[in-house]
Amino acid sequence: MVKIRLRRMGAKKAPFYRIVVADSRFPRDGRFIEELGTYNPLKQPSEVIVDAERAQAWIRDGAQPTETVRGLLKKAGVL
Repeated sequence: MVKIRLRRMGAKKAPFYRIVVADSRFPRDGRFIEELGTYNPLKQPSEVIVDAERAQAWIRDGAQPTETVRGLLKKAGVL
């Protein structure tokens, strides 16, 4: 199954995430199909940048966002 999920980047205690489309069998920080955007929880307020067109296209094609990503996409106005 194809999922839209977070890929952790950044240093220890300073997380930065990329929103990616990946096969659910791949590791969290492993191989992915496409990068859709970024999420920075350290900024106040937290910063979410998403390519809305590509995200909607992937969801139409059957990709399932994780609960966290679903909330971020709602916050960004994609869903």
